Amino acid sequence: MQKKTHIKKGDLVKVIAGEDRGKEGRVLEVMRERNTALVEGLNINKKHSKPTTANPQGGIVDKEGPIQLSNLMLIDAKSGLPGRVGRRLNKEGKLERYVKTKRSAAK
Repeated sequence: MQKKTHIKKGDLVKVIAGEDRGKEGRVLEVMRERNTALVEGLNINKKHSKPTTANPQGGIVDKEGPIQLSNLMLIDAKSGLPGRVGRRLNKEGKLERYVKTKRSAAK
């Protein structure tokens, strides 16, 4: 059984700890077994690649590295503020995610 995560592919997140602290980006992939995620344009690593038919030149490629899920915070689409993730039942009786933003941060 895999753990339920608070971040999903396509979410807009803010990094709250580490080298890229304070930066925002969109989640490209979530690796639940490693408890990490790839975020577009953040935690960039250089990878040396040999020439292939797809890339005959080869060379050095910039690639996103994984970031721990505990270091990411979901950003609310309406207010644009980061917050914790909550789950509640909607009118159809299905669970939906919502962002619990701090009221003091909005003022």
